[in-house]
Amino acid sequence: MKPIQTAIAAALSLTMLGAFAHQGEHKGGIKSALTKGVSAPYDIHHTKITTEGNIATFHIAVSGKAGASKPARTGKLAGSQVFSYVWPTTIDPSTVGFERGAGILAFAVTSHPDFDDTPLYDENGDGKLDNDGDLWHSHWVVLSKDAACGKDALKIVDIPEGAKPKLPKTWPGLRILIDSPAYSPIFKGDTLEVKVPFDDIAVLDNASFDGVTAALRINESVHSPLVCVANVFKVASGNLSLPGKVDR
Repeated sequence: MKPIQTAIAAALSLTMLGAFAHQGEHKGGIKSALTKGVSAPYDIHHTKITTEGNIATFHIAVSGKAGASKPARTGKLAGSQVFSYVWPTTIDPSTVGFERGAGILAFAVTSHPDFDDTPLYDENGDGKLDNDGDLWHSHWVVLSKDAACGKDALKIVDIPEGAKPKLPKTWPGLRILIDSPAYSPIFKGDTLEVKVPFDDIAVLDNASFDGVTAALRINESVHSPLVCVANVFKVASGNLSLPGKVDR
């Protein structure tokens, strides 16, 4: 892209205050204009997925200090919040151990002080497995729309009573399509990165993605739907069109 074209594109993007994103000099990544009114730790300005060998690196950069803001503790599960950085993808859920075609597969980094959903791991090293949900940690989740969460709102797909779907080995036991694989998020300044191994990295060859920051909410009834996407802070593309391409 020529310098004058780059300047024009940047000016237009700033004018629209981040309503849309454009793909710039970063291969396959999504560049987003900073958005007035979005908290700096969640104001996405660049999102990308790159690969090296069988490892994919999920990357988000924001306008402030990434991970600096977490939800307040409420003391109860019902109605509690989950803050999250999310990469929705076109990767089929079967790639990571769910049923084929189960919904939208997304990789997420979350924090939620009122419950723990990584029962296989002791992230804070205190010898207890059930008290470190407030620390940033990673998940695979399967998303779908549900009117019970609001018009056009997404939820993490619930597992109906009695159903026995295919699930990953590190499924945490919640009645939703979620995996807790313990891939460690790394926060550094304005960036968040997570390295994720794949058995067959070729599944990312034609994959598309987007970047989202959001607050999820545990339903007051703690029942289906269990987890709704309640407040979207920002979508990297502006319209969840998943324009990003994995840089192989």
